[in-house]
Amino acid sequence: MRRLLAVSLVGAATTPLAGAAHAVEMNVTVTIPSLGVAEYHRPYVSMWIEKADQTPVATLAVWYDGKKKGGEGTKWLKDMRQWWRKAGRDLNMPADGISGATRAPAEQVISFSDGRAPLGKLAPGDYQLVVEAARETGGHEVVRVPFTWPPAAAAASASAQARGEHELGPVTLVVKP
Repeated sequence: MRRLLAVSLVGAATTPLAGAAHAVEMNVTVTIPSLGVAEYHRPYVSMWIEKADQTPVATLAVWYDGKKKGGEGTKWLKDMRQWWRKAGRDLNMPADGISGATRAPAEQVISFSDGRAPLGKLAPGDYQLVVEAARETGGHEVVRVPFTWPPAAAAASASAQARGEHELGPVTLVVKP
């Protein structure tokens, strides 16, 4: 069963950063829960940014099993259906700076800065961080966290959190001006 979750950005300012003289940082924490099941497989996870109207902007990360013989791991990427339809089918794997190995159950933290891709090209506006997980012999889940880019200069930082119900735990987004 697929679940879509969304929350509002807490403490988000609506005015863009004037002059963008300071580096802006975006930290994403994705919790992969430990599941008590007989046959556990690490989930494939994709993270991307999309506009408020759900138009994809940039893929941030794709975690999958790239070490399977003959590239077998890539055939399961399409199980992350939303990401696959919006951006995945056009991406050649492995993708430098984006793709990596599946992760064990725990909090996983990734940081991005506006001076580098993909945030360096992100126009001011309202967006969503989308995290999708699919697991062999398991479930599928999508979590959405809305945010405004860039954050206002006056804000110390803006943060938001959404929580998955099975395949994903809390997903936290912190944007620091």
